[in-house]
Amino acid sequence: MTDRSANGLANPEPAPSGVSDIELATRRLAAALDALESAVERRREFDRADDELGARIQALGADRSRLANELDGTLVRSRALERTNREIAERLDVAIDTIRSVIDSGEAP
Repeated sequence: MTDRSANGLANPEPAPSGVSDIELATRRLAAALDALESAVERRREFDRADDELGARIQALGADRSRLANELDGTLVRSRALERTNREIAERLDVAIDTIRSVIDSGEAP
């Protein structure tokens, strides 16, 4: 047979002498509220960590986009410099050939 309190609910632990059912219920309620408060605080910490992680991921994405744009610009400049380098090399070759031909024609009597 189960001990029932005045409200008809089963009493899981016998009331110590001098402690009423209401006091026991109040203590259990306080313990449950403490546990709930701890769980809520853990959840808030988890959510804060999750938000921080999301912010870091977003910042990394922005950095990646910025770096990709910089890389694209650098590649364009590099290709332009390569074209300019080839053009200058061709002009130098033509100038060297011209100088050689002038020197060669000046040596021949």
